Amino acid sequence: MNIKPLFDKVVIKMLEAEETTKSGIILAGTAKEKPQLAEIVAVGPGGIYDGKDIGAMVVKAGDKVLMSKYAGTEVKVDGVEYTILRQSDILAIVD
Repeated sequence: MNIKPLFDKVVIKMLEAEETTKSGIILAGTAKEKPQLAEIVAVGPGGIYDGKDIGAMVVKAGDKVLMSKYAGTEVKVDGVEYTILRQSDILAIVD
């Protein structure tokens, strides 16, 4: 199945959080924070939604981004977890 987002929506796949700290301490599953680094899988076309001009999309598939901590809606497709969120919930593109 393929996900094609609408308007200013973006489909992302979260990247795994570090399991050890810089000092070498291994973190338990409950001690890890929700990761904020993700890779963009698909991008909507932008355009006009509900009478408001959303404009062109700034991000593209393949970009690695930082997102707001609790943004978006989590979905599971073919056993893979994705998050769908608005472009405005993306804080930065990471090089």
